[in-house]
Amino acid sequence: MQAPSMAANDTSLPGPHRLPGDLVMWLFILMELTVFAMMFLLFSWMRSSERELFLAGQQLLHPQAGLINTLALISASGLVAQGVIDNRRQRQRRAALWLFGSLLAASVYVLVKCWEYWQLGSAGYGLSSNHFFMGYFLLTGFHLMHVLLGMVILAYMALKLRRHGYGPDDANGLESGACYWHMVDLVWVLLFPIVYVIR
Repeated sequence: MQAPSMAANDTSLPGPHRLPGDLVMWLFILMELTVFAMMFLLFSWMRSSERELFLAGQQLLHPQAGLINTLALISASGLVAQGVIDNRRQRQRRAALWLFGSLLAASVYVLVKCWEYWQLGSAGYGLSSNHFFMGYFLLTGFHLMHVLLGMVILAYMALKLRRHGYGPDDANGLESGACYWHMVDLVWVLLFPIVYVIR
């Protein structure tokens, strides 16, 4: 009789052909990505219509702050992924620490984004300034709302992990929250070049 392979006994590996998380969360993510895609298309169309105005608006942004935010969200996603892996290995308390670390990284994003808003507001720029700033504040503000919701979800999951509320065979909620967070990260990775970089 052939011995089972080590990979078959490794609970850190996902099951074959299994979508992580709940189907409802994936449908929600699909709807959110559709909304962001339409906003990106609208922003790009407005930029093609008012190229000089958008170029002048971009000069007033802080690409270094955008880069810091990109690194913060990518780091947070990496920490969340490690938390999911450790939960599969039945290391719930360690998984909770990874999620608390992701909250710290996400907090860097929130602080830097609020600083950007404060800088622009102090200079007299807001939603009603022109089409560029209307698009900028709507896009980044809508994304910021998703980041804050994601942080609430991460905090809930981290606390539940500390109480051993998830396990290798009962992790749908954890995986669903992780998928949502990765969606938030993916949107920013697309948003950053569209708003800050592409001329």
